[in-house]
Amino acid sequence: MSNDAAKPVVVFAALQIANEQRSAYGLRYNDFTRYRKHCANRTHRLRSTLKMTHGKGRDFKKLPQITTENIKDLHLQLLLLESERAWAYSQDLTTQSMQPSNSVHASTLRHSATGRFRRAIHWAAQLLSHAQALHASHRLSSEHLLQVYVYTLILNGRLLRSKDDFEEALAQLGVARGVLDVLADKASTSRAQALYVLFGDEIGPEIRYCAHEMGRQRAYDVDVIVKEVTKLSREGLVPGCDELLKDLHQEGGAVEGRKRLAELNWEGQPVPVRNPELVDVLLKVQEAEARLDGEKKEKSSKKGVAAYDAILSALSDAEEVARKLVEAQQFTGSSMSGAIAGQVGRDIQFVHAYIVYQLLSRRIQRDLLLVSALLSTSRAGQTAPKKAGQKTEQVDGRLYPAVVKLFDTVLQSLDQMRTLSIVDDSPDLASSVEARISYTKARRCLFLARCYAPAKKYPEALTLIQHANIHVRETLSSLSLSASDPINTSKPTYFPLDPADLKHLESELSADSHAFKRAWFAYNGGTLKVVDGQKFEKPLFFNIALNYVELDMDRLAMRAGKEVEQPKVEAAPVVAPQPVKQVVAPKAKVEVRSETPEPAAPARSGLSSLLGGWWGRS
Repeated sequence: MSNDAAKPVVVFAALQIANEQRSAYGLRYNDFTRYRKHCANRTHRLRSTLKMTHGKGRDFKKLPQITTENIKDLHLQLLLLESERAWAYSQDLTTQSMQPSNSVHASTLRHSATGRFRRAIHWAAQLLSHAQALHASHRLSSEHLLQVYVYTLILNGRLLRSKDDFEEALAQLGVARGVLDVLADKASTSRAQALYVLFGDEIGPEIRYCAHEMGRQRAYDVDVIVKEVTKLSREGLVPGCDELLKDLHQEGGAVEGRKRLAELNWEGQPVPVRNPELVDVLLKVQEAEARLDGEKKEKSSKKGVAAYDAILSALSDAEEVARKLVEAQQFTGSSMSGAIAGQVGRDIQFVHAYIVYQLLSRRIQRDLLLVSALLSTSRAGQTAPKKAGQKTEQVDGRLYPAVVKLFDTVLQSLDQMRTLSIVDDSPDLASSVEARISYTKARRCLFLARCYAPAKKYPEALTLIQHANIHVRETLSSLSLSASDPINTSKPTYFPLDPADLKHLESELSADSHAFKRAWFAYNGGTLKVVDGQKFEKPLFFNIALNYVELDMDRLAMRAGKEVEQPKVEAAPVVAPQPVKQVVAPKAKVEVRSETPEPAAPARSGLSSLLGGWWGRS
């Protein structure tokens, strides 16, 4: 025992290595040819590293024998990848046999595929025997030994299913699924739990198919079938399984400080995370959220906005991983059974939509924080005490355009959020998002109007104020559609919206509208500039307000407290009247014109005059 304790412990997670190799080198898209070539290259490198080659040239070198004393984790990886290589080759041959172009050689290809499958089981059996020896010498943990058992059982069950031996295949696959469920319940990390759930989901359709071919009732209920098969066949297929599970419980209790993913909930329901890659990126998101909450408690204004960079980066990585998984599921969904393909597809699509929603909510929260930071700095500059005689500082001309651009990004995020399936399925949440879209549009119109005011474009500014009032009414109508506001009650609350905010916005719109009208009047009609001989032209404002009323501008200026210059009336020179001479017009001569004689009617013959009377001629 002392010699065994002195030897190093072998760490070999068979399922984790197999999943990483399959996901990275082609099997995510069912590319068995690429994966087989990768396994061949990988085994060649491992043999070179372990110096297990047959030598070069004509000299044949016998391979060194692998024993429990000299075995390493690389030896176990070599056996695993040899098994994976043979299994991938068998699947590739099976796929080729189903192509119409290979119909003549279909039987030969299927026979070769079965031979490759047997070869894969041979390598897996060697791997299992070495793992059992290492566990007996206390150099391999119970969890890793159970992983090797599960890997071997899955390969045996798939071979038996391909040979239509459904009873034995159901026993092998059912025991493997039962062990995976126990490993998932007692997993020390969230990543390991997702790994076991992933392999359990892969063999679930095969268990259902075997039960259906055997004519079992309720073949669709995989969990019940697994429990029945596990009680009957687990001890026969996995010797000492109960003791291994007890050791697994002790090993899991000794491990502390491992990172576990907090439970993700959406409207009271847990979010299914069934992929180890998603667990990794979601753990980074969880750490970034913890740092962000810590910086919020410290109330550091400088790091307030920069703190969102880490969480937005982590959520972007999570969205990319989830999107790739969705694409892979859509590509390979046709090869799975309808029920399990629909279940897995809905789960991964739901997780992707959930991650996108979280990404957009954090982005909106960051943009609104930027808006409040910009406006607070401008208000601080305006409210600072000023010396006597010092003019009030005007707002920086770059402030309001920057705020408008931030509102544009907020609107883009809200519009994208509204199109998500999880938002569309919740009427209250959809109404809340629509209300915030209208509210953001109203605020955008307000600040855009403030951009037009310094340029003396008061008609455009007032038109935007009217549009903002319309959006405020749309916000009120959208909020009235739902009894509760899910965004206000969510955690974190990324976009709080209360009736007080709407009242404050309405008061700002009313004040700015009044100010713009006064400024418009002062700009066009406040100063009187009357040119001699030119009538005063009313500004556009008065053409709108008093379209049919004659307005006395002088009277209006006097009531405004302005002096009106009265035009000076000069005395006209006195001119002596002159006598008016009467001019008598000469009489015009009357010309007598002779009357124009009428033309005489032509003479007609008797017959023509007679017929002409018939035809209406006079």
